Amino acid sequence: MAKVGIIMGSNSDLPVMQDAIDILSELGIQTEIDIVSAHRTPEKMFDYGKNAHQRGLRVIIAGAGGAAHLPGMIASLSPLPVIGVPVKSRNSIDGWDSVLSILQMPGGVPVATVALDGAKNAGILAAQIIGSSDAEVLDRIIAYKESLKAKVIEASKNL
Repeated sequence: MAKVGIIMGSNSDLPVMQDAIDILSELGIQTEIDIVSAHRTPEKMFDYGKNAHQRGLRVIIAGAGGAAHLPGMIASLSPLPVIGVPVKSRNSIDGWDSVLSILQMPGGVPVATVALDGAKNAGILAAQIIGSSDAEVLDRIIAYKESLKAKVIEASKNL
């Protein structure tokens, strides 16, 4: 079974990253969750990035605030797709530092970047990546999107 790695720079990022954990659980996709700091545990980050694919991970979601180097560094080390979640941390410049640190990657080192604190969308995107080659996951994504449509229709009827 395909797994998604969900990493974050510190425990303070967990409330944001929980949205990715929750949606992937809802979609029936296993996760591996860890704290991996690009600045405080670079050796751990290096090992994680180089070996993630060997543990059965198919996608990595990396959340970070402030300077937010974790997603880009993981993308430089891993052959897996990396989705970056900029986190608005207490030391952040309205989150823009995180957004730009993750978004502005050099050619050859892509990081798919979602909105500030957009971990739910990161989880959905990871599921869609897996669903592109796994029919069961694809069916669950289709059902999930249909449920979104049904909620809008229901809300419209209740106006």
